[in-house]
Amino acid sequence: MSPPDRDAIEGLGHATRGLAWEEPLLFERSRPGRTGVDLDPLDVPEVDAQALLGAEAVRETIPELPELSEMDVVRHFTRLSTQNYAVELGLYPLGSCTMKYNPKLNEKAARLPGFAEIHPLQPPALAQGILGLMANLEDALAEISGMDRVSLQPAAGAQGELAGIMMIRALHEQRGDRRKKVLIPDSAHGTNPASAALNDFECVPIPSGPDGVLHPEAVAELMAPDVAGLMLTNPNTLGLFEEHIVRICEIVHEQGGLVYGDGANLNALMGVARLGDMGVDVIHFNLHKTFSTPHGGGGPGAGPVGVKNILAPHLPVPIIRREQNPERYALDYEFPHSIGRLHGGFGNVGMLVRAWAYIRSLGPDGVRRCAEMAVLNANYLLARLRERWHVPYDRPVMHECVLSDRLLEETGVTTLDVAKRLIDYGYHPPTIYFPLIVHGAIMIEPTESESLEGLDRFVEALLAIEREAHENPDLVREAPHRTPRSRLDETRAARRPVLRWQPES
Repeated sequence: MSPPDRDAIEGLGHATRGLAWEEPLLFERSRPGRTGVDLDPLDVPEVDAQALLGAEAVRETIPELPELSEMDVVRHFTRLSTQNYAVELGLYPLGSCTMKYNPKLNEKAARLPGFAEIHPLQPPALAQGILGLMANLEDALAEISGMDRVSLQPAAGAQGELAGIMMIRALHEQRGDRRKKVLIPDSAHGTNPASAALNDFECVPIPSGPDGVLHPEAVAELMAPDVAGLMLTNPNTLGLFEEHIVRICEIVHEQGGLVYGDGANLNALMGVARLGDMGVDVIHFNLHKTFSTPHGGGGPGAGPVGVKNILAPHLPVPIIRREQNPERYALDYEFPHSIGRLHGGFGNVGMLVRAWAYIRSLGPDGVRRCAEMAVLNANYLLARLRERWHVPYDRPVMHECVLSDRLLEETGVTTLDVAKRLIDYGYHPPTIYFPLIVHGAIMIEPTESESLEGLDRFVEALLAIEREAHENPDLVREAPHRTPRSRLDETRAARRPVLRWQPES
C-alpha cells in the first residue's frame, strides 16, 4: 500500500508532523539514582506517620517510582502535549459538543486574585464580589433563555439536567401526583433517559417524523395523566429546529405535565430565540459549550439550571439573595421544598467567571452574532458537501449538520474509517454514529469560531477522503498512518483495559 498522499495533506488542518514519535513510558525511561528535584529540609516538626496512621498504612519507600531528571520529565510531557488535539490547534468538529474557542480574556478574568484565591468556606460578607458576579450571571442566563430563576450550582450539563428532572418530580410529589413516565424523542442525548431513570421514571420513546423533527400528533398519542413531562432538545441532535415546539408544549401542559428543554444546543439560539417563550419549563445550560468555558481537562464543567416560577421553590440550595440599601448579597438556605444541595461551595466558580466574562465582552448584539455565525457556518459546510456526501435530512440546519457513509457502501469504507483518516489530515474526528437514528452518522458542528478559510480546508479534507474511498479504499480503511498507533482493538481496550504499568518479569 502506498503511503498517505502528502501533497493532499500539506496545508490542511494543524501541524501534525512528528506525531509518529514513539514515546517510551516514564517507567521505561527510569534510571536508578536520577533525581529531578532536591527537597528543602522540613521547616515544620516531623510527624510519626506510623503512630498516626498505623504501620500497615505507611511504606518506607514507594516501589518502582520512576527516577528521572527534570529535563527527562519536561521533555516527556511536552512531547505528549504535541500529540493532544486542542481547539487552539484547529477546527474541532465534534457535533453537539460545541467545541468553540476559549477566549484568553476569560482566562485572565478567572485568574484575578479575588476570584482565583477565594475559599469555598469564606463567609458571604467577605465574598461579595463573586456573589455579585454570580447573581448577574444568573440574570443574564435567565434573560437569554426566557427563564425566571437560575441556579449555578450543578457541576456539569448532565447534573443540571438531573436537577431539572428532580425538580419536576418534586413538583408532582408536592401536588400528591406521583407520575411514572417521561417522554423522550428517539433523537435525544443519552443523558436524557439516564436522568429520567435516576429519578425512577419510565422512559417512553417518541419517534421523530420523516422530516427529522417531533410532531404534535406523536406527543398527543403518548401524553397521559401518568406522564410527568417531556424532555426535548431544541435544536435537536440532527441540527434541526423543532418547529412544532409551541404546540407540543401546550399538549404536555394540558395534561399537567412539564417540558424539560435540553440546552446542549443553545449555541444556535442565544440572543435570537428563547426556549422559555416557547413553553419550556426548565432548561440546563452548558457553560463549557455555549459560553466558551473549557471542556474536559481544562474544566471542570458547569451546568446551571433555569426554571419558570412554577419550579422555583424546588431549586437547589443555597440561593443567592439580593439585599437592598445598600446592595448586598447573601446565601439563602430556607427553601423547604428544595431538592437540596448538589455541589460544595459556590459551584465551579472559575467556570462561572469565564462565562460571565464571555457574555459581558460580547454584549447582547455579540451573543446574537455568535448564534447567527454558528448557523451560517453549519449551512455553508452542508452546502459544500451535499453533492458528494449523503445527507439524511437535506434541509436547512441550525448549528450542526449530519452526514452519513451511505454513498461509500460500495467501497467498503465506513464512517469509522473516515474519522480515522481525518486524523492524517490534521483534524480531530467529528462525532460519529450519533444520533442513533442515522445509520453511519457523521455529525459536524463548526461553531462560530471558524473562518471561511478554515471551513474550506476542512471541506477539502472530507472531499479528498471521499475520492480516496473510491480510488484507493485501503488507504482509508487502514488509517491513520501518521500516529504512534493506527488501529487498536477498541473492544478489548474497553473490556480488558490495562490501567497501570507492570514491570517485565
